[in-house]
Amino acid sequence: MNDRNPLFIILLSIICFLFVLAFLVESPLDVLYGYYNILTHPGRLISDFSSIGGVGAVLLNVSLMGFLGLLVIQLAGVSLSGPTFAAIMTIIGFSFFGKTPVNTAPIVFGVYIAAKLAGKSFKNYLIIALFGTAFGPITSYVANISGLHPLVAILLGLLLGMIVGVLLPSLAIAMLRLHEGYNLYNVGFSCGFLGLFFASLFTAVGMDLSIQVEWNTTFSLILTAIIPIVSLLLIIAGISVDGIKKSVTGLMAIQKLSGRLPADFTDLVSPGAALLNAGLLGLAGSIYVISIGAVFNGPVIGALFTIIGFGTFGKHLKNVWPVVSGILAATLISGKSPTAPGPLLALLFGTTLAPIAGEFGIVPGIIAGFLHLVLVERTAVWHGGLVLYNNGFSGGLVATFIFAVSEWIKANIKKR
Repeated sequence: MNDRNPLFIILLSIICFLFVLAFLVESPLDVLYGYYNILTHPGRLISDFSSIGGVGAVLLNVSLMGFLGLLVIQLAGVSLSGPTFAAIMTIIGFSFFGKTPVNTAPIVFGVYIAAKLAGKSFKNYLIIALFGTAFGPITSYVANISGLHPLVAILLGLLLGMIVGVLLPSLAIAMLRLHEGYNLYNVGFSCGFLGLFFASLFTAVGMDLSIQVEWNTTFSLILTAIIPIVSLLLIIAGISVDGIKKSVTGLMAIQKLSGRLPADFTDLVSPGAALLNAGLLGLAGSIYVISIGAVFNGPVIGALFTIIGFGTFGKHLKNVWPVVSGILAATLISGKSPTAPGPLLALLFGTTLAPIAGEFGIVPGIIAGFLHLVLVERTAVWHGGLVLYNNGFSGGLVATFIFAVSEWIKANIKKR
């Protein structure tokens, strides 16, 4: 039962903490007014909800999305595990910049329709539905089209969201075969691919998809404290679940895994060790952000929540650092600032390529990170910011390239 599942308990605790915090930092009226601004915003990359709606409003959005994610899992009859924990934490993270209940619900419903059309249970497509909320901005962007009657624009946005949901399962299955599990954000890869078609259609009819960055640069003690607090909570929870000796032993066992999909650390090792691993990743990410003098805003916190989530499903300190090193090297060599939105988010989200380092070693991991930064700053333009998991799209392309080359080397050069 989920009510006895330590992953469920810790997630519910985090969500409740964020919900209460929303109304402690601002008055209810200010929170609701700011939330209205968030709900009526197109939400394309990069839309920092902490700037658009305020701290209280963004925390309300985040907690509501977390509650809804847990509700979907409960209704599907699925127990929380590494993949579902990662999905909920990712939803929480991207609710800081792009996802709302309004723009994501049609996509989940569309995946539900796809499951029925395929004659399958919704639980078979649950992960795709949860991660598929990356395409949320297509709903809110179309719903805000000027020149159309508001009701027509809203209905059109909802319809397109459902169409995306129906199409995603077939693409997610096909895309996984391309990179063979070396890109952890596989649904992001699928959304990016589908986003190319929608962006091309929108551009063809004269819609503006130019990338605009809304990036909060104001320091907030509340936002700065969230990730360290959540990370420490996860570490304490992990040790409490397994005990110190077992959790530390499990943590060491996780470091030996490649992280290649599917890599459910809660099943392969233990829930306690997975939570401990997730918490340590969150602290490591926080230390990096602080060390370079970056601000903890919506997108940065979203990236760190995603890293934490995948700490139970593919990422650990050992397979992450080579990729991070490659991205940082590419940032410095190209003369970019590590605190700039593109390089900073690429470094945090680029850890989607961790399985490459875990499977092939340090050097391929560094190369993957280097290539990721080179590519990721172009891919957002391709889908017009309609897809929130831009790093998942770029990561899929890089992983496919490296996997194809490595397989060719194994099949030919090593034989000779």
